[in-house]
Amino acid sequence: MKKLGSLFLILILCLPAAGCRAGFQQQNSSGQSVETRETAVRNLVTEFGKQLQNVSLTASKEKVAEDMQKYYGDYVTPSLLEEWQTDPSSAPGRTVSSPWPDRIAILSVQRLADDAYDVTGEIIEATSADESGGQPAGKQGIRLSVRNIGGLWLIDDVTVDQQTLSAAIVYENTQYGFTVSLPSSWKGYTVRTEDWQGYSLVPGQEGKITETGPEIFVRHPEWTKETPRQDIPILIFTLDQWNAIQKDQFHIGAAPIGPSELARNSKYVAALPARYNFAFLPGYEEVDTLMRGGAVKATEEFGGS
Repeated sequence: MKKLGSLFLILILCLPAAGCRAGFQQQNSSGQSVETRETAVRNLVTEFGKQLQNVSLTASKEKVAEDMQKYYGDYVTPSLLEEWQTDPSSAPGRTVSSPWPDRIAILSVQRLADDAYDVTGEIIEATSADESGGQPAGKQGIRLSVRNIGGLWLIDDVTVDQQTLSAAIVYENTQYGFTVSLPSSWKGYTVRTEDWQGYSLVPGQEGKITETGPEIFVRHPEWTKETPRQDIPILIFTLDQWNAIQKDQFHIGAAPIGPSELARNSKYVAALPARYNFAFLPGYEEVDTLMRGGAVKATEEFGGS
């Protein structure tokens, strides 16, 4: 009777704390049926998915680490949590104000052993408009490794498919051979082209325009003159031009930092201008995530625009 009273007291004390509650419910899983273990794994992944919107990966490193401990600590192994706190770019979470990761939709659960499962699913992204019953803003593939460690089901490895990037839309440029994978919220995007100018750094020709090429801007459909949003700017170089700029033979604009390579094919290099987002226009975080996530890909398809 005394044992039952102690157990009841522990349960009452644990109820206010999510971590204690999650741990208590997951304990003593050995000997359970396959169905019960799979249910526990599914519940773990589902509850973890609800926490993703609470961790902003673009906050300060200290804030990210604090939020990860608070919101992820009950669901992942200490080693995975430490890895994410050290390198937030490897973790799932919120990267822009909208859309945000709303939940994880589980597609399959594979049993590897009584204490080991692999889960594949999709991170469902949402916006304020979606909350009224519309379609999801986008999806990202995710794979989670779940293990029973010391009586607790915990996530010990996560892989997010950065190539999907909720990409229901692809802009294809066959003139220069590249594509840009866009979130579904970019449906109705427009494209404009300007020319970049390269100013010589060669002695005797300093300041002269010696190179030019196209700069392509992919523009969000919500962009307006009154409220501009961050464009996706892509500089196009021939291979010779790219080699020259790497050798400091010319520069573009006033920034002392050169453009960064996004993708290349047998004829051209697609590059991102330095300091392109220093105006901090709405949507700049999303564009930064797209560029860092490999949204621009090179192809060998030429012949059009």
